[in-house]
Amino acid sequence: MAGRARATIFGEQEGRILDRLAALDPDLMAYIRDFAYDTVYERPGLDLKTRELLACTLLVGLGSPPELRTHLRGALRAGATETELRETLLMCVPYLGFPRVVAAFEQLRLLLEAAKKTPPTQQAGDAE
Repeated sequence: MAGRARATIFGEQEGRILDRLAALDPDLMAYIRDFAYDTVYERPGLDLKTRELLACTLLVGLGSPPELRTHLRGALRAGATETELRETLLMCVPYLGFPRVVAAFEQLRLLLEAAKKTPPTQQAGDAE
């Protein structure tokens, strides 16, 4: 079913995220939605949690904080624990360096703080 991974990762933020991408360029939004999420993310072989932990690692390497925060939230929605996220980020230190990992932990801190302020009917980070 197309869109299952996207719906899990983005949750209630899906419309806002796709609108933001479409405002940049409608074709870009369609490529990201259709290829990245509805094709690559839906492939068999890895579960969604593993894919999201890998996405977090790659985004730390790219130095993309807004996208990293989206995928940290997505990893939690896909079943990752806070400990798994922390260990994933720590694994980046020997390969990517402290500055990128410190920035990644700042994104995790902001996400977790927002989750503490979110009403129980919303998922972690939806209040942003």
